[in-house]
Amino acid sequence: QVQLVESGGGLVQPGGSLRLSCAASGDIFRIQNMSWYRQGQGNQRDLVAVISSSGTTTYGEFAKGRFTISRDSAKNTVYLQMNSLKPDDTAVYYCNADVAPVTDRWRTRPYWGGGTQVTVSS
Repeated sequence: QVQLVESGGGLVQPGGSLRLSCAASGDIFRIQNMSWYRQGQGNQRDLVAVISSSGTTTYGEFAKGRFTISRDSAKNTVYLQMNSLKPDDTAVYYCNADVAPVTDRWRTRPYWGGGTQVTVSS
């Protein structure tokens, strides 16, 4: 089994910053892509950013120029630095990782964290 645990969410004023973390643990041989998604109330789950094992990054349009995704592969951890936050960024932020377990090293499977709430409000 693989567990993903997010942290770093909370309440922040418009224009502020937050840094989210997501640590993966358990039956891990390697992790391919690590991603952040978000889901606002009543909305679909949208991609925020993804980072590959080689460090290639892709961002959703709303995240470009404000959010930065990074990872520490030695710690199986992915981060999301969010700056210039807006009320529209209010959502539950979920971590996703494509993990190949030790027992099946050549096939990755997607795993999700339980989410962390980010609220941007004055």
